[in-house]
Amino acid sequence: MSIEFSERLLALPPYLFKELDRIRDEVRARGVDVIDLGVGDPDRPTPPEVIQALNKAAVDPANHQYPVYSGMNSFLGVVAKWYQKRHGVDLDPNTEVCSLIGSKEGLAHFPLAFVNPGDVTLVPEPAYPVYSSSTLFAGGKVHYLPLLEKNGFLPDYQATPAEVLKKAKIIWVNYPNNPTGAPASLDFYRGLVDFARANDLIVVSDAAYSEVTWADRPHPSALEIPGAKDVVIEFHSLSKTYNMTGWRIGWAVGGAKLVKGLGLVKSNIDSGVFQAVQWAAMAALEGSQASVKAMGELYRARREVLVKGLTKAGLEVFPTQYTFYVWIKAPKGLKSADFASRVLNEAGVVITPGNGFGPSGEGWARIALVREIPRLEEAASRLAKLKF
Repeated sequence: MSIEFSERLLALPPYLFKELDRIRDEVRARGVDVIDLGVGDPDRPTPPEVIQALNKAAVDPANHQYPVYSGMNSFLGVVAKWYQKRHGVDLDPNTEVCSLIGSKEGLAHFPLAFVNPGDVTLVPEPAYPVYSSSTLFAGGKVHYLPLLEKNGFLPDYQATPAEVLKKAKIIWVNYPNNPTGAPASLDFYRGLVDFARANDLIVVSDAAYSEVTWADRPHPSALEIPGAKDVVIEFHSLSKTYNMTGWRIGWAVGGAKLVKGLGLVKSNIDSGVFQAVQWAAMAALEGSQASVKAMGELYRARREVLVKGLTKAGLEVFPTQYTFYVWIKAPKGLKSADFASRVLNEAGVVITPGNGFGPSGEGWARIALVREIPRLEEAASRLAKLKF
């Protein structure tokens, strides 16, 4: 008997971070003291008040049964209140909010609700790989929108060919951006919403990093644009904001039909988020937010230390006040993969080659600020000793 993978699975490239883990482990097995700045996984613990809320909810038998698919009414209501307080956006928790087992799950499932085989989605690149892989799993085709430094790493969606737009169903955006750290403005979202309306597109906005900042002004939401709910669904997560990557909880908000479509897919695939985790998430969202501000300041301090060292090493850094990523140019004459390989093999530091996020990431690399300052100083010192 011959067992073969499906064509949709074979069409996917190797998942970037799984491959990074493999190479890192090979180097570590040689006895190298590896400083891993590759994957964006916060190194600080979840705030204690969130853990306390989980402990309390976990011993309550009422939380031990199957949860509601779309989320507890109390959780959905807290998310709606958070959006009103944070963005001034009014949401109906019954129809315009859906809980997620982490935003990645929702992003991966969403095209199944609206993309038919042969349909196109407009995917920015460099970008989180899930946007393209979820399109392929739904039988769709990807048209890439290059994110270039000269455009502030914003997509030039107006340049999309007319024949592509005729088949397009979704345009993906992610700001503050992973991997570049670039922000977006309300003017950008206003133009994007108008473009989506004119071309019958759904805007999928991934806002997972909106709270990871030390900027004076908070990052806007696409839903702040009047009437945006007609075409926008926004995905958010507690993972990066509250150091809860392993907890797997997030949400999708936006137009009722868009949220309903995602909910219909999810009801056939999963059984919702463990209710104790939802209670913990409510404690996070309704708390003082002091931990969020403190983490922003910590990332600012870490970034300053690392950028100082990288600049000393002759490396150019894209400036930003958002995310915990540092987007750096590879030395002249080196491709992204070769740069990352040399840094790992000669300096014992894991960084992510920019081309792993898409062709326009070639010539760049991403560093995650997920280690304490002494380790970041050590990483920068090691890079400064390399001869590029």
